[in-house]
Amino acid sequence: MNIEIIFQNSDFAIFDKPSRMSFHSEDGAGFVVQATELLNAEQLFSVHRLDKMTSGLIILAKSSEVANKLSKLFETRQIEKFYLAVSLRKPKKKQGWIKADMAQARRGSYKLVSTMENPAITQFVSCALRVHERLFLIKPHTGKTHQIRVALKSLGSPIAGDERYAFSEDALKEERGYLHAYALRFVYNEQEYSFICNPTFGERFLNATCEDALTHYGSPWNFFK
Repeated sequence: MNIEIIFQNSDFAIFDKPSRMSFHSEDGAGFVVQATELLNAEQLFSVHRLDKMTSGLIILAKSSEVANKLSKLFETRQIEKFYLAVSLRKPKKKQGWIKADMAQARRGSYKLVSTMENPAITQFVSCALRVHERLFLIKPHTGKTHQIRVALKSLGSPIAGDERYAFSEDALKEERGYLHAYALRFVYNEQEYSFICNPTFGERFLNATCEDALTHYGSPWNFFK
């Protein structure tokens, strides 16, 4: 599992995190430690995170001052994030919004509840892939723990390979959890940045049918107005 540097400047770096790599160190050196070593830096500062199963784009700041700036951009929803996911179950609807509060469930999981006091807000479109496969392009408008994973489960379409929210027997057969941080777009210090990173691991992402669909989703921001 190798981390790839997508971009860096004097303030921050953007990486492609592999699936199955912990963000913080657990059994071995986690993503932040390995990214710091890769840049030969003294310290890097996290401003958002990805679950262990999730691959794709992630930003690390090179100073605490920059981390504060970027964190505020995330908090005020000025950094747009777009994700890809594959499910093996047909959704209740093919596109739209999922808005609801989230509450803790058992064993570290979360669930949607019927209230709207501080809702998780998720927007998505989707398309059919091969038999029983569906690709989702997702834009979360909030940044809650397990938000996308819980949102897709609520549609009846848990993410393939998600050992927490999918049907466990099916999930264990998969190479990976099929959630990928696909694109970022934001303005920082009056300069606009946009990044797209295609998945590099997992047969359900890398087959010709999915690759054709990704060509269609090549400018993900155009699908969410």
